[in-house]
Amino acid sequence: MKKIIKKIFSPLKALLSLFYPSLCVGCGDALMQNEKFLCVDCLLNLPKTNYHRHDAADNPAVDRFAGKIPVQQAVSYLYYSKEGLGQKVVAAIKYHGDTALGAWMGGYLARELAASAFFAGVDFIIPVPLHPQKLKKRGYNQAEIVARGISEVAHIPLETQNLYRERANTTQTKKSSFERWQNTLGIFNVHDPQLFENKCVILFDDVLTTGATLEACAHALLQCKNIRLRILTLAVTA
Repeated sequence: MKKIIKKIFSPLKALLSLFYPSLCVGCGDALMQNEKFLCVDCLLNLPKTNYHRHDAADNPAVDRFAGKIPVQQAVSYLYYSKEGLGQKVVAAIKYHGDTALGAWMGGYLARELAASAFFAGVDFIIPVPLHPQKLKKRGYNQAEIVARGISEVAHIPLETQNLYRERANTTQTKKSSFERWQNTLGIFNVHDPQLFENKCVILFDDVLTTGATLEACAHALLQCKNIRLRILTLAVTA
């Protein structure tokens, strides 16, 4: 039955694409038939940091948490700059509802990082949670969407219930580093610390800016005995 439906709708889909082509998230050009979300040029020009190739002692992402929280390793996949390709990808996922792009980027990221040791020995991937009010308003958690794509490719369980946000906080967008830190104090907690006891976990968020939100999450997770923490983000600001 599925094959019959596919035979019927495939020509229709091809015809519709002539009049309503999918557009590249990066440059806005129409995508070719074998392209998905990003054209070949934009895909080849993704502003990758290659932090996963750095040792922890020489890693700018790790440096952002130095003296604040103990992390085994930290990786941010793309550079995030104003009007840059990294920003366009994040904005499409976070603000324009492109959840399919989010899952695809998670898988794309995971396939590249799989060649490194970043996923070795990891028990859970934990996306930074949204407060229920914000989740209801937005309809999805962008960090969870991307993390799910990573989980499926890396074959690491996704854990979305144990770490939670106790209270909503105001947007971080226009706050200074100190204000971001103040704004996230004590807003996260863990339901069952034993679930993460003696485990290695990846804490995932969409963008690493000052690290205040990730730091606040980490403090909650560090209640769990002998937890080992790695941090991963889709992008990082300059």
